[in-house]
Amino acid sequence: MQLHHSKHCNSMSSGLQLLKRAAVSSSMGVEAWFMDSSDEDQRKPHRLNPNQPVSLDELQKLGVFYWKLNADIYETDPELEQIRKDQGYSYMDIITIHKDKLPNYEEKLKMFFEEHLHVDDEIRYILDGQAYFDVRDKEDRWIRISMRKGDLITLPAGIYHRFTLDETNYTKAMRLFVGEPVWKAYNRPADDFDIRQKYVASLQGS
Repeated sequence: MQLHHSKHCNSMSSGLQLLKRAAVSSSMGVEAWFMDSSDEDQRKPHRLNPNQPVSLDELQKLGVFYWKLNADIYETDPELEQIRKDQGYSYMDIITIHKDKLPNYEEKLKMFFEEHLHVDDEIRYILDGQAYFDVRDKEDRWIRISMRKGDLITLPAGIYHRFTLDETNYTKAMRLFVGEPVWKAYNRPADDFDIRQKYVASLQGS
């Protein structure tokens, strides 16, 4: 779950500006909300009562960016190709997360749901099915982001986050990366990592 390695940090500012413009231009917004503190099944929505939605603008302030694309034409989509070209996403693969498709399914789901960070951004494009990304805000509250077919999201290097399926128990996603992929995750606590400190510093004044 990643993107720019630390060696790409110097170009991060211009890249994020492009990501922001692309996200703002999306005609359909992503749905996100603050989570409750229940230990109930992680695949449930876990909304507060009443629901407390989180806007796309609020997500952008955390460095999370979003596009809505046409997943039915992902193999030939010029918009996706332009995004990949602009951001240097040279690596791509597709993962299907379902008990009949993913080896060590239960083990992988537990690993994905451990709170962690990466030294690279994480880029995921949902081609089919549904899932959730959870991210921490500046006050360390969990925000749940609903991911559906056609949603492309980037999570910044250094943000604490986790991933889970929803109650449909299925998603198919494209993974994008700059250069060779580095899949290493660092479970919390990782506050002493340079990339974490840079990320926290980037939130000041946002």
